[in-house]
Amino acid sequence: MQIPHLMRQTWAAFMLLLLMVASAAAQRGGDDGEYQILQARYGTANRNIDVTQRLKELASQDQTFRIDNNTFGTDPDYGHVKTLRIFARGKNGQTRTFEYGEGSYVDGNQFTGWRGGNWGHGGWAGGWGDGPGRPGGGQQGNAGDDGDYQILHARYGTANRNIDVTQRLKELASQDRRFRMGNDSFGTDPDPGQVKTLRIFARGKNGQTRTFEYTEGSYVDGNQFTGWGGGNWGHGGWSGGWGGGSGNGYGGLEILSASYGTGGRSIDVTARLRSLIRNDRLDVKVDNRMAGSDPAPNRPKTLSVSYSVGGRSYQTRIDENDHLRIP
Repeated sequence: MQIPHLMRQTWAAFMLLLLMVASAAAQRGGDDGEYQILQARYGTANRNIDVTQRLKELASQDQTFRIDNNTFGTDPDYGHVKTLRIFARGKNGQTRTFEYGEGSYVDGNQFTGWRGGNWGHGGWAGGWGDGPGRPGGGQQGNAGDDGDYQILHARYGTANRNIDVTQRLKELASQDRRFRMGNDSFGTDPDPGQVKTLRIFARGKNGQTRTFEYTEGSYVDGNQFTGWGGGNWGHGGWSGGWGGGSGNGYGGLEILSASYGTGGRSIDVTARLRSLIRNDRLDVKVDNRMAGSDPAPNRPKTLSVSYSVGGRSYQTRIDENDHLRIP
């Protein structure tokens, strides 16, 4: 039976529409993110290179990939930990810097046109983005200091022995947006033999204070703090010391929320952590056994915890296979 001419035309038009939709989807690559990439650079503040084109190649191959020298085919600053910085513009027109440390994974879900490569057409002239006078730097306004919290004070150590490191933190912040924290960072060991913590006490735009915790060996990322690279913070406003209450008594440890995973693959482990609290303390190894499952097989994961002690709220992030100790 022959198909009438009109029906053949309708069918052809329908197939053409399907092809157009498929083509548009392929160009988007499922990229319904909030940010348009302007440029990408890899390296350190002193030595970094433009990797926008190489990033396009990587994005076209996979949605997620690991960052290292082999990925970009070069080592721009031998002997130093490198970072991938992606400079992007949001739908509101504001620019934002995304940072990925060497060895971590990049997930393109938050960027528009990721796999299709419909990005990186310019619009960023800030270099590394650490302000004027810095090698590879750009405008101070592009320092990425659009965070929601103003730092009041910083202390490093344990509940029993800790020191004021506000000034030293300013020096570290002026050198890089992200750094690994430990005794070498602060030039001292305030409590030998004990795992130390950096506590950053900050005030949010709503006027409420909040404590950020970073365990010894973890990375500090300044993106959430205003004036980070410029050092326009730490002018006082905090008199709570270590913030654990009077004396050595803590009491009232409460896990507010906790998640374990990486990128878009994470699970809620709030109830599991609550069940592990003993005498208002929590000491647990961060791994799949702790979480009860592996939300992202063959990928390094992180535990993010919000909790309160003595009525004060804190937040900490612990890498897989490290220990979470509260307080």
